[in-house]
Amino acid sequence: MKLVINIPCFNEEKTLPLVLAELPKEIIGIDEVEYQIVDDGSKDKTVEIAKNFGCHVIRHIKNRGLGWAFKSGMNEALSRGCDIFVNTDGDNQYPSKYIPELIRHIINDNADIVIGNRNPWKVKHFSPLKRILQYVGNGFMRKVLGIDVPDTVSGFRAYSREALLRINVVTQFSYVLDTIMQASQKGLKVENIDIETNAPTRKSRLFKNMFQHIRKSLANMIRLFYLYEPFKTFSFLSLMFFVPGLSLGIRFLYFYFRNEGTGHIQSLLLATISILGSILMFGFAIIGDSLKTNRILKEDELYMKKKYFFGNNIDED
Repeated sequence: MKLVINIPCFNEEKTLPLVLAELPKEIIGIDEVEYQIVDDGSKDKTVEIAKNFGCHVIRHIKNRGLGWAFKSGMNEALSRGCDIFVNTDGDNQYPSKYIPELIRHIINDNADIVIGNRNPWKVKHFSPLKRILQYVGNGFMRKVLGIDVPDTVSGFRAYSREALLRINVVTQFSYVLDTIMQASQKGLKVENIDIETNAPTRKSRLFKNMFQHIRKSLANMIRLFYLYEPFKTFSFLSLMFFVPGLSLGIRFLYFYFRNEGTGHIQSLLLATISILGSILMFGFAIIGDSLKTNRILKEDELYMKKKYFFGNNIDED
């Protein structure tokens, strides 16, 4: 069984040596451990450090974002015969000592994806405001995504080969919510383990502050929800138009049958517009549901192609 430990990097020359020094060389149940760096357009000595350590390096000419870096690492690992894929960060946030525990559920066939739960609302170096926002944000995301993951934005994860073949990353900003949503949609089993994090070595490069992170994550989650649950999304919007339209229509009829309708023509116009908007949104719901069915069929086809391609194109170098 082959384990590939993947580290997306963007100018991580200061912290990458700390991460690489702690990576496990042998794990019970694993025959081969391979280290892999995805250089996302670094301008420093990240690649040089990775090569000196013996890492396999995938390079992006320019910075393309964490989502693309994860996708590149995932596909490369599959092509090299990966059975278990662990993704960690190059900023040394996640202690590598947890990797054996992280992959244990996959080795025992108890999970397809395992996520390191930082319990972010309890992390000591987080400000009180950040802890509160993390608690509320994670609870909201779990509710919307429909899956029990305490730390939805944790980047410390392990994936089985089957999960890698099933998942198709479609976001550039970050893959974390995308892969959870797909796991829920495709019936992949997700487990969690509790971890503690190292003290921060630098500020996040994904966002400038917590509020920007919430804004980007929320926008990403909305996009994912209407992509994977179009019928629910547009049916909800249809209802949002229908309720006020119906209320305004009833209001107009009330005054109309009292021979006072002339002065309330605005209610009739707004009711008509709202009902038409409701019908339009429901039409989008039906079209979106049809497109979802087509996407599922295409993803099944893509799964078979990936399974064949990556099973017959393994690089043994």
